[in-house]
Amino acid sequence: MTNRSTYDNTTIADRLNTEVRVLCWVMTSPNNHASKAVHVLATWGRRCDKIIFSSESNENANGLPLLVINTSYGRHHLTAKTMQTFDHIYRHHLNEFDWFLKADDDTYVIVENLRYFLSSQDPAKPIYFGHHFSPYVKQGYNCGGAGYAISREALRRFGERPKSLCKDDYGFEDVEMGRCMELLGVVLGNTRDKHGRTRFHNFNLDVHIQGYYPNWYYHYDKYAEKETEVAVSDYSITFHYVPIEQMYMIEFLLYFIRPYGVVANFQDVNLQSESGKSAISKNLP
Repeated sequence: MTNRSTYDNTTIADRLNTEVRVLCWVMTSPNNHASKAVHVLATWGRRCDKIIFSSESNENANGLPLLVINTSYGRHHLTAKTMQTFDHIYRHHLNEFDWFLKADDDTYVIVENLRYFLSSQDPAKPIYFGHHFSPYVKQGYNCGGAGYAISREALRRFGERPKSLCKDDYGFEDVEMGRCMELLGVVLGNTRDKHGRTRFHNFNLDVHIQGYYPNWYYHYDKYAEKETEVAVSDYSITFHYVPIEQMYMIEFLLYFIRPYGVVANFQDVNLQSESGKSAISKNLP
């Protein structure tokens, strides 16, 4: 698949592509290299400025840009993968990008919408964005599966932290990253649009459209009681637990299918940031 129809006007997206530099890294494992990770690379991953797949080995690499992490296999060691990957990115890529997105290999990311959202934020501020879960951490934390983006300043603080400050393994990866961010004075930012609708999503599209959430979700999610199909933002950024077939379906529907005679108007749904930036007004041709 190519990125999109040659008839699309991509002026704004192309300009944001040069102004909002995003490194994406994807949590994967050797068993998922061929079954999941390659499909991320074939779809949304191509739209990141740089993409890295963090794994325990380079078995079945299949041409993936792999970062091999020195840790044991298994879900109990996802914290180690996260901490070591962000340390690597800090050492090698801190000043090359504005934002650093962590996602899973079953997350689908609409990168253009990510850039649009981040265009009204300041990467020089200590902040990170994602899907807001409430327990365990005073300010809450961003759910790992829905993906989260940390600013350049947040990454700088992370990379320069005293190594004993944050847990280096075990526990829940997203919770431990949330604790670490809080200890470093990194703020958990609001990702809802100006209509109160959500952009980072912990489940796949079907669940969020129908609003059939598991009971535990209402105890974790800050805004779960308000989430139905009408609460999903027009400029949604991520969905989680996306099967491979659905990943290609979303890709096709986003970039190839058009209702004839219907042209969508650009909406500026970002909340005004402290910098007062507006991506739509700033980037209209």
